[in-house]
Amino acid sequence: MSPQLPLALKFPPDQRFDGFVGNEPVRDLVACIATGDLDDWLYLVGPPGSGKTHLLLAACAEAQARGRRAAYLPLASVVGRLSEVLDGFDETMLVCVDGLDAIAGERADEVALFHFHNRARAANTMVIYAARLAPNELPLVLPDLGSRLGQCVRLQLDMLDDDGRRQVLQQRAARRGLELDDAVLDFLFKRVGRDLATLTGLLDRLDKASLAAQRRITVPFLKQALDLS
Repeated sequence: MSPQLPLALKFPPDQRFDGFVGNEPVRDLVACIATGDLDDWLYLVGPPGSGKTHLLLAACAEAQARGRRAAYLPLASVVGRLSEVLDGFDETMLVCVDGLDAIAGERADEVALFHFHNRARAANTMVIYAARLAPNELPLVLPDLGSRLGQCVRLQLDMLDDDGRRQVLQQRAARRGLELDDAVLDFLFKRVGRDLATLTGLLDRLDKASLAAQRRITVPFLKQALDLS
């Protein structure tokens, strides 16, 4: 049996299509692949924080909800052992491969992905790739892999602006029964930063702290909870 550690996860409720903020046409196309309404292979390209992982996880969740076998594979967690991990994946209906950048330059992993790509095509498995760079920009050592990746439909995602980040944070907070007003968000952007992964990662911590203290999330509460002044 192939290792399942990076794959057998429960897809987070925050990362669904209805919670995606960003390029809506791209979201809708990814959703059509997840539901089986389209059979294109996709290649999502964009910087960190542009929503690539969100869409891949949402696609897997949607496919599974419709009774379709799906798997999410973050390549950064399997560098150097991709061949054993990919064994049997072409039998899955949808495979979402995240972070191609992580294996670029790792010849054995590139060869494993190349063979998986060919097997999946033959088996009519749908694949969605995601990376920070376009196929022709990845520092691949296997030209044939770059050629295969270049045949996918390429979709561009851009970094969210501050309004988009606010919307994401407020949506995720609302799902937890929290309210983040503009003063709180202004404080977080100034003192914690604008990195979306860092900010969303704080929500669980703030949720627990707010519940334990039975207090609303305000700027004074943030200073205390995050030990900031």
